[in-house]
Amino acid sequence: MMSNSAKSIKSSSTKRDRKTVEKDRRNTLKILYSELNTLIPRDDASSPKYLQAIPDQIDDATNYIKQLKSNIENLKQTRDNILGVGRVSSSRTSYYSKNSPVQIEVRLNGSALLVTLITGLECQFVFTEAIRILHEENIEVVNANYCVTGNIVLHTIHAQIGEAVTTDTVARITQRLKKFEL
Repeated sequence: MMSNSAKSIKSSSTKRDRKTVEKDRRNTLKILYSELNTLIPRDDASSPKYLQAIPDQIDDATNYIKQLKSNIENLKQTRDNILGVGRVSSSRTSYYSKNSPVQIEVRLNGSALLVTLITGLECQFVFTEAIRILHEENIEVVNANYCVTGNIVLHTIHAQIGEAVTTDTVARITQRLKKFEL
């Protein structure tokens, strides 16, 4: 049988161990919250993100993740609209035709120009011609990508327009690209 002093020593060491474990757990959570908080972009420079209470940090992280999910859904819908031949959005200059082996879309957003080409495997020369036309119009191509799905090739060209470029230039580019549609 244990004496009272032995029970007291064992009890206090167990309490100390629990306190230490709990303190370590809280410190670990604090570090993880801090890491999570650094991943959330901040637009408001007046409120330092490190001075927020932890529940506010978690709310911000949750809202940011929800916003990212919404952005993903919007991008998926945009992709589906681009691949869904025959659909035209009123906010875009679009030249889609179900009978055409080449579909072209030109969008202007501020100083960015996005050219989307949907071609068959046999009409990929249109991509090269689109790049040539953009260079002739003094448009700087920033990025160009393609994706092949079955017999369809989706080309996207991201370009930066200069200050001297007008909406007439964009209309001229669109008209020149439209000539490739059959």
